[in-house]
Amino acid sequence: MLLPIYQVDAFSDRPFAGNPAAVCPLTEWLPAETMQAIAAENNLAETAFFVPKTGNEYEIRWFTPAVEVELCGHATLASAHVLYRHLQFQEPELVFHSKSGPLRVAQSPNGMLTLDFPARPPQLIHYHPNGLVDGLGATPLQLLAGPDLVCVFNTEAEVRALRPDMARLARVEYRGVIATAPGSEGVDFVSRFFGPRVGVPEDPVTGSAHTTLVPYWAERLSKTHLHARQVSARSGDLWCELRADRVLMSGHAVTYLRGEIELEA
Repeated sequence: MLLPIYQVDAFSDRPFAGNPAAVCPLTEWLPAETMQAIAAENNLAETAFFVPKTGNEYEIRWFTPAVEVELCGHATLASAHVLYRHLQFQEPELVFHSKSGPLRVAQSPNGMLTLDFPARPPQLIHYHPNGLVDGLGATPLQLLAGPDLVCVFNTEAEVRALRPDMARLARVEYRGVIATAPGSEGVDFVSRFFGPRVGVPEDPVTGSAHTTLVPYWAERLSKTHLHARQVSARSGDLWCELRADRVLMSGHAVTYLRGEIELEA
């Protein structure tokens, strides 16, 4: 059995930047254990699998090397890129049905793709979860909780300087830990994402994290259109909009690799 596979750098307009994701278009679902094994073999932050549903609609699932996740931004962007760039999809919008509900992706005239995801605003908390300060090696100015723990710092330099202890950070009982601060040079805010509990020590660019970050920064900065930058080693940019209870995230994507997976039938 031969399965097509693509590797796409998402939230970047050039290779070797942004967040790499593997994408496997399928005609029907494989067993979950097979998809998990493929994701582990790929050893990227996420591997996306999708199957056609009807018309411009698809079903999508995402796997880290360790677990299946309920929402992933960059691998959704990468999947849309594969459909538009390599599989001759021509409709202006497509819909991925996922465990987080329907996710729309539209192609813009400027070549970017726009994800339409549910907003997940964080709530202020007043305690430090066990392992957080030791794991980060720094004390945040403010903490908020959503699906991930949001750690707010004063400056971009503080976020860039973090050198987390992943073993200690893995004890923090959230999917991931986000460090964020105001940006500079036309960027509204910056972030980094650490997910050792789900097998991703540091994710280069995390779309799903921005469903929590955008509501926070939109309120703090009193604006609904935001330019975000994830300041990982690879780095990546997102142009975001808070629209009621939805977060729109636009970015580029570029194909790095095309190939086939050979499986025993």
